[in-house]
This record gives sequence, C-alpha cells and structure tokens, in this order.
Amino acid sequence: MSSARHSGIGDAVCAAPVGDWCGEGVLWHPEEKAVYWTDVNRFLIHRFTPHNGCVKTWFFEEPVTAVLMTSRYETLVVVTGSGAILWQAAGDVRGEPFFRVPNWPSVRANDAGVDPHGSLWIGTMRNNVNPDGSPGEAGGSDGGLFRIRPDGTVTEHLRNVGIANTVVWSPDHTKFYFADSLADKIEVFEFDGGISTPRPFFNNFGRGLPDGSTVDSGGYLWNCRYGGSCILRIAPDRSIDRVIEMPTMNITNCTFGGDDLKTLYVTTAAVGAPPAERLAGSLFAIETEFAGQPEASFKIV
Repeated sequence: MSSARHSGIGDAVCAAPVGDWCGEGVLWHPEEKAVYWTDVNRFLIHRFTPHNGCVKTWFFEEPVTAVLMTSRYETLVVVTGSGAILWQAAGDVRGEPFFRVPNWPSVRANDAGVDPHGSLWIGTMRNNVNPDGSPGEAGGSDGGLFRIRPDGTVTEHLRNVGIANTVVWSPDHTKFYFADSLADKIEVFEFDGGISTPRPFFNNFGRGLPDGSTVDSGGYLWNCRYGGSCILRIAPDRSIDRVIEMPTMNITNCTFGGDDLKTLYVTTAAVGAPPAERLAGSLFAIETEFAGQPEASFKIV
C-alpha cells in the first residue's frame, strides 16, 4: 500500500468552493466537457466547466442525489428524493417522474448508476433530509436497490439496506459493487443484467464509512470515505493499493473526467465538518496517471 504522494496521483485542488451541505452524484459530461453534481440538502444541481472555471446552479423543489447520462446527450437523468426524471439543462426542461421511490418521503433515493445494458439503478435509504433541507436522522434498514429498465420495468433487487451507496460496475461488465454505509461494508456481485448473491469485498477499514465510488479502466475501485478524510484505491483482489489523503473530512463521491479521463473529480460535504475546514463542501480535482471508464447512458426508448 502506498500513499498518494509520489504514486501517480497529484494533490487535491479545490475546483469549485461552493460550500455544499452534502455534495453528491458527480458526473463527467464528455460532450459538454463539464462536471455536474448535486447538493442533496440544498436541492441543487451544479455544473462546472474546467476550461473557464465557471459554475452554474439550478434549484429544485426537493433533494437531488444524482445526475446521469442518457442516450441523448442533451438530456440527463436527475435522481431526486422521490424518484427520477429526465432533464435538459438548456432551457431547464424537466419531465414527469418515470420512477417513484416507494414509501417517499419516509424513504428517499440516494446513490445511483447506469449499467452496461442501459438500465438505471437507484439505491434508497431512510430519509434524513427535512422538508426545509436541514439534516435529519439517518438509520434503520429501510433502504433498497431498484433497477429501472429502459422500457420502464422496475425490479427490486435488495431490501433491508441502511444507506445505499456505490452503484458501479467493473470494466468487463461482470462485477457489480454496492455499499451499505451504515453497515460499513462494500459487497461485490456477479452481474449478467441482474445481480447474484453478494460476497464481501471490503469492510471495516477504520477511517470513516464507505460512500460513493468509481471504477477505473484497470478495474480498481476508488471509494470515498465519509468522515475519513480520504479516498481508497482498492484492487480487484480487495487489497488497498493507495490511500489518497483529502483536505476535508466528509468525502462523498467521485468520477473521472477530462479529455483523457484522468482527472478525478470529488464531491464533499460541509454538514458535520469542523468549522476550520473552510473548503468543506467543495468540488475537488485530482490529476492522476489512471484513466476512468466512459460514462454509461440510460437508454431512452
């Protein structure tokens, strides 16, 4: 195991000091050469364009937890607390929900991803966001994991989840990774369009809890540690390859972007961070020698 320094990974640089209460759902949009991400508690979507350093923000009426590509590059999936909609940033055109979270508002959507076949996967959790956006209590095992096919068919694949995070796939499309943050565990499933019985992948690290992740083109899982001030690069054999130290405590999600997919964009949360952490809630950028995978797209039929 090595630290990030002298290991092909640069320092974390603040790209956008937006002060998110809970930054999440980060996406690299290759056609726009832009980063989209959300602030769950402030009901926001941000877009950062690295070439000019500009940030644009859109306001929503409920928590927003993820932004994902579709087969139409001008249209995105927006995962909200209550479900999922199609959205066009140009003109701020918002569709009607095509998926609704069961038991909303006591349960809300959290992390999400698109599989190699173009289906949308959404994990849920007990709703810890009050109607005014202030933090509520998480806990219990009210969450689950749902697959939404392009034709609208919904399948519930997991139940009794605490906080659903890490909805990502291996480069060869045969493995699916999923985390329950409250249980402090990341599991791996065989994937063939659906998922098999889970096997333990990475548990009880000791620094924070597992939050969002991405998988690079070499099959290594990059896991953000909420409360742990770091990101782990975990090998397919479950060993820790690198620990990337971060300047803030609550690291929430990450994805690779840039023309060569070698810039890691990282979201963070200001909620619960020490007052001295002036950059808590920022979007960070880390230059690496590792390439990510292209974003998968939800198929619009």
